[in-house]
Amino acid sequence: MKIFLQDVFKKSGIPTYTFVRPTEYNKIIVSLRTHGRGLIIEGPSGIGKTTGIEKALEELGLNKNVCKLSARKKDDREFIQMLPSWKGIGTVIIDDFHVLTEDLKSTLADYMKVLADEERINDKLILIGINKAGDSLIKLASDLNNRVDTIKFERNPDSKIEELIQKGEEILKIEFNERPELITLSKGSFHIIQYLCNELCTYDGILENQEKKTSIKVSLSVIKEKVLDEFGRTFYNKARTFAIGSKLRREGRAPYLHLLYWLSLSDNWTIQIDDITRAYPELKISILQIVDKGYLETLIRNNEELKDVIHYDSNSRILTIEDPKFIFYIQNILWSKFSKQVGYISILFKSKYDFALSFAGENRELAEKINSLLAERDIAIFYDKNEQHRILADNVEDYLAPIYSTEARFVIALLSTSYPKKIWTKFESDNFKQRFGEKAIIPIWFSDCVPGLFDESRKYGGITFEVGQDIDSQAKEIVNQLVKRLTEERMEEDKVEKAPVE
Repeated sequence: MKIFLQDVFKKSGIPTYTFVRPTEYNKIIVSLRTHGRGLIIEGPSGIGKTTGIEKALEELGLNKNVCKLSARKKDDREFIQMLPSWKGIGTVIIDDFHVLTEDLKSTLADYMKVLADEERINDKLILIGINKAGDSLIKLASDLNNRVDTIKFERNPDSKIEELIQKGEEILKIEFNERPELITLSKGSFHIIQYLCNELCTYDGILENQEKKTSIKVSLSVIKEKVLDEFGRTFYNKARTFAIGSKLRREGRAPYLHLLYWLSLSDNWTIQIDDITRAYPELKISILQIVDKGYLETLIRNNEELKDVIHYDSNSRILTIEDPKFIFYIQNILWSKFSKQVGYISILFKSKYDFALSFAGENRELAEKINSLLAERDIAIFYDKNEQHRILADNVEDYLAPIYSTEARFVIALLSTSYPKKIWTKFESDNFKQRFGEKAIIPIWFSDCVPGLFDESRKYGGITFEVGQDIDSQAKEIVNQLVKRLTEERMEEDKVEKAPVE
């Protein structure tokens, strides 16, 4: 009997010959046998969550009265809203439930409590979502936690991937020469290993089961490049759209690009924003700026192209890749090349801040405008109001001293008549004055401030602010000059240093 390749290594759908029980399979069986108790399955895409559920239902003979819904479909969402009013729903599976509105999630949470308390024999609600998806329901109804089973899927171990490969090899009577490399490349994804095995066989002309054992001789590296090229046609624009954010700022710190890069490094294709900012303090300012101001959430919510591949939960502050092909693509691209293609000058950052502002309180209006204009360009700037909450209960001098002495690449000093009269500006200048010779201090001289005999700042290049003239236009020009200086610095650094995301 002929068995065709597409039925063995399936690029989509439920496996016919190569189903492998995920590690969590027995937990699913027990939960499905428990009357009325809701079941939440969460984990990365492409690792077998939906397949595991459907195979378990089939094994238990519960697959006859099953309703499958997708939270991404408008008609299905309307049906989900009506679920609590129905009797005898049978088994209902809601895939991608994490994209539902908070109101719909709340409706589901309440309904799952009812099903559990009544211990309904024939009714079962199963929710499938990404990592930490169940947390959003528990937050809406804390007493739900004891009424549902939450089963967390993680990246499949190599032994499970190898088992899938072996099943396919036995059916087709073939043998992959680079099996260890193939397993490594799959990164624990059942979906990706099915795809790669299918491509290897197709390229080598193995389209059905063989009469005798046949070795697959085509190089895995050839197939990897072929698949990447194929995926690139679909995913490059999506990756670039996300990496740019709302607008490309070539001189900026590329916070969106870095988030995408860190996702590519994550085993479970998920990152938590607060964990990331602790791990990468030099990019904390730029990352928090797009997160705390809602820019990240808005970017994904308003872009249909991105919604299909990436999800952000603002409550848990978790960013997740939703498409296993997209994660494979970003895991295997050359990131230094990609960043240049996107349009960034450099993604190498030696300092925590690009600029730090030093000014007297009387000059806050100008400082505020400079801060806002720089922040709009994804440039990391220390401005006291931005970090007041971080200074609370801290020793202020201990907090500020390193910022002005080492952590900011450039210090912008607003040198007005008030500047030498303030305690804090004296403290700040004491910490940065030795950096004049390092080309790190950019003085902004107020026109009504007469140079003093011992004013060391006049030995270095700076900008004059004309007191009494239009502050908005001058602030814009100051920022343009600052950005040009920073851009030149980035370009010079990029020539001699290798970018870290390689």
